[in-house]
Amino acid sequence: MEQKTEVKQLITKEMTIGDVVAKYPSCIETLQSAGVHCVGCHVSYSETLEQGFKGHGMSDEDVDMVITQMNKAVEEGKLDEGKDLIITNKAAEKLKAVLKENNKEGSGLRVEIIPGGCSGFQYGLELDDNTTDLDLTFEEKGVKIIVSKENMQFLKGAKLDYVDSLQGGGFKISNPNAHSSCGCGQSFEY
Repeated sequence: MEQKTEVKQLITKEMTIGDVVAKYPSCIETLQSAGVHCVGCHVSYSETLEQGFKGHGMSDEDVDMVITQMNKAVEEGKLDEGKDLIITNKAAEKLKAVLKENNKEGSGLRVEIIPGGCSGFQYGLELDDNTTDLDLTFEEKGVKIIVSKENMQFLKGAKLDYVDSLQGGGFKISNPNAHSSCGCGQSFEY
């Protein structure tokens, strides 16, 4: 007799997009891959997943398939719990492409916290070949991320993602240590 492992349904189609994203950020990548980029839009807290998906032209079967994928993403996201720095598949693939475009395949992405912005701090990202004893290096999914030991305390548990939106694409850091951020989304406060 064949045993089937079933993923626990934490996310249902009756939940709002905003509530799901707030509670289970590990499913954002799945939503965006399905063509639903309204994770931060004003409608996300009033529209259910099913309404949002159908508004994007999905059939009932498509809705069920994406809900299943989102639940799998949440389960897989539990594997990232306790990590110093989480790198999404999308961020790793984009970083590999950027390194290749710039002929810097052996380099890493340095993540810094610098004073500035309207909330006090902002992230700095740059391609870097050099590390010192004051740096920590994380190699995961075929990419290297460099963070100074001093900044790591502020980035523990943060997630590096790559997001495509109507306003353009870019690397995004979701940081559980930031107390608040400004409306521009570029600066934050600890």
